[in-house]
Amino acid sequence: MTITIRPASQTDLHGLLALYAELNPDDTPLSAESAGSIWKAVRHQQGRTVLVADLDGTLVGTADCVVLPNLTRGGRSILVVENVVVSNAHRRRGVGRHLMEAAVQLAESTGCYKIQLLAADGYEAHTFYEACGFRPLAQGFRRYLDRGRPAGPAGSDR
Repeated sequence: MTITIRPASQTDLHGLLALYAELNPDDTPLSAESAGSIWKAVRHQQGRTVLVADLDGTLVGTADCVVLPNLTRGGRSILVVENVVVSNAHRRRGVGRHLMEAAVQLAESTGCYKIQLLAADGYEAHTFYEACGFRPLAQGFRRYLDRGRPAGPAGSDR
């Protein structure tokens, strides 16, 4: 099994949408037109790299990375990682670790002083990120702005 970690390309949109459907199965699927428009904006956003884990032409994982310029820490940037997904069929095979190693390399190559991410509640996710060298050093907060959709229960990940 050879996993290649690389920046996503235009042809990866379908595979990314399939991975995101595993991440958030209750989401209403985007129309092809909407997904294409959003993907174009993502691809052209300066400092943004959507990493994909490619296994023989099939996307089996992804991590969305954004380098944020910063006026503290001597002007060194911050890498924010979001939407980390490994397909259910390929978990516990090193895919996630390869993605996180690539994110660290991206942060180092762009002069970032830290990588920041939020992890869903749960022992498995927290154990994984700690095994990748991340430490739970801060309390995270979220405020969802789902207009027209009911909010999830207090404390939920919605």
